[in-house]
Amino acid sequence: MMPVVLRIDGKRFFFYSNESQEPPHIHVQQAEKEAKFWLEPVLMAFNHGFNGPELRRIERLVFEHKHTLLEAWNGYFTD
Repeated sequence: MMPVVLRIDGKRFFFYSNESQEPPHIHVQQAEKEAKFWLEPVLMAFNHGFNGPELRRIERLVFEHKHTLLEAWNGYFTD
């Protein structure tokens, strides 16, 4: 299962339901491209296919929505 937290600009922000052993993070996918960002602090963990400008835009979105993303993570894995 992949709980989707946000959809922005054709990008899907989600995490996998079996990732509770990892620190809070979010996957971002658009078409065949995917990146993963840690949330505390916000840092890119990996990138497969996004170019520099796209990654900067995604990082800004992760920062802007960090509270929502963390709430979703914590709500899913601690409730």
